[in-house]
Amino acid sequence: MAWSEGVKECRLLIASDPGATGNGVGRFLSLRHPKSGKTACYLFISGLLQELHWFKQSYGSWFVGDYVCEDGRLYTATPVDPVFIMLPIFEEARMKKEDDPGKFRQLDEIIFIHDYPGYQHLLSIAENSMQVVCEIKEIGSSKFFRLDDSKVLAWLYHKVCELKETLSVLDKNYAAQQEKDTLADAVSILGEYVKDEPWLNLLCNHLKLNLVEATREALEVENLSPASGSHLDFQSKSQGKGSDQKSTKTGKPAKKAKVETESRNIKEMFSRASRRRN
Repeated sequence: MAWSEGVKECRLLIASDPGATGNGVGRFLSLRHPKSGKTACYLFISGLLQELHWFKQSYGSWFVGDYVCEDGRLYTATPVDPVFIMLPIFEEARMKKEDDPGKFRQLDEIIFIHDYPGYQHLLSIAENSMQVVCEIKEIGSSKFFRLDDSKVLAWLYHKVCELKETLSVLDKNYAAQQEKDTLADAVSILGEYVKDEPWLNLLCNHLKLNLVEATREALEVENLSPASGSHLDFQSKSQGKGSDQKSTKTGKPAKKAKVETESRNIKEMFSRASRRRN
């Protein structure tokens, strides 16, 4: 029997190989985007969390073997550090007030988010992921977590240093510019996943950078967030067939200019183009 038999709709997804670990069964999760707070779709497979992006031109389909996939969108799933995704909910959970560092809480309590059951699937990786940015207290067999500002700052600084080194490898132009500019680019990339307050502001103060200047470029691509919604994004979106379609004198619909619709810049999916040349 051909793989396409019984398949109503087909999507093309490029994702990282989960390797030999796990059972290879993936699950689409609806989670809040760490920057905007809007619902976004993620793929969780064999303990690896990946964010979804998609790209679509006006007209296009895929040939998969002898099967025609009518949805011409290209979906990609790229690994994302779960700390980015869980940082906002851990920040909310500690209920910090001014000088009060907040409360210690158990993991299952922290990741229980109303209307977002997808977070429950991250319980298996939450402890190992979040211990790098949390204080942990053990009472008997129970563990309690509270986000720690100094640990979060150290983690963000480590991410910036890694990005700075990676940018220099990916683009030789970074080697020719000032270190401060490269740091600003790295902070700008982090700014797509981390909120300005308190984290980016804290990081910029530590690096002696101007927050507005460092995150200016991140604002330009703010609408290029991971695929919004949930796994429902993989359902075909019907084209509007209103009565306002223009027709030619022959009665046939007039040809429309070919423009990109519902797309994400494919370059932004995989790398950030060099922006500073001076």
